[in-house]
Amino acid sequence: MAGRISGTIGAGFEAVFRGIKHVRRHRPIHPRGLRLDGTVVVHGHGLSSGIAWIDRPSRSPATARVSRSVGTPDGLPDVVGLAARFHHPGNGPAPSTFSDVLLSSTGWSFPGRFVLVPRLGVSRAPLSTMMPYRGDHGPVLLGARTLGPAGLPASLRGLERALGSSAWQLGLFFATPLGRWQHFGTLTLVLSPEAEEEDLRFDAVLHPLAGAATYAWARRLREPSYALARREPGDG
Repeated sequence: MAGRISGTIGAGFEAVFRGIKHVRRHRPIHPRGLRLDGTVVVHGHGLSSGIAWIDRPSRSPATARVSRSVGTPDGLPDVVGLAARFHHPGNGPAPSTFSDVLLSSTGWSFPGRFVLVPRLGVSRAPLSTMMPYRGDHGPVLLGARTLGPAGLPASLRGLERALGSSAWQLGLFFATPLGRWQHFGTLTLVLSPEAEEEDLRFDAVLHPLAGAATYAWARRLREPSYALARREPGDG
């Protein structure tokens, strides 16, 4: 039953994306964004999420893109998106791998953490994955909150000016769907010299979080619209 429901909803999302893609052929949603580069640090926190990447202290490079979901004009609220890529350097001749995590502005407590919330500012906007990963102990959500600087706007031009040469620092959290958020790491980002980069793409289905699995119902929900978004204009 759950599989049929998620499959039906996924097909509905695909239909919506297909309609938007006729107008925005390159990116149906999150049409404009800023590229950021930095570092992700997983602390020695002593907590247990059931996902190896969260539970083991580490430090690695990160690439990110902050964007506005619908693409409303600056000055109007929009759902803030933060796509983050955590790189995992290979051992010896093995190539590096990476995980893509997609965060959106939501509420923080239950049930708000599952509701998209348009924002005028970034600094006070909680971000979450909304859909859980499958860890050894059950479902796990990821979340992020700005640690500094304060007063970051959600408009891309305003955010670019506000960051300048400063670093955007975010606390990383995990929680069960109904549980309390636990602080496990820090993501530090600065504007990339390339700033706005249209070809930087992230995909949480193709590049899941290291050490975590995904639920079949979540894949059925996401995959149709993700696959459509991956296609270049003119493809099938």
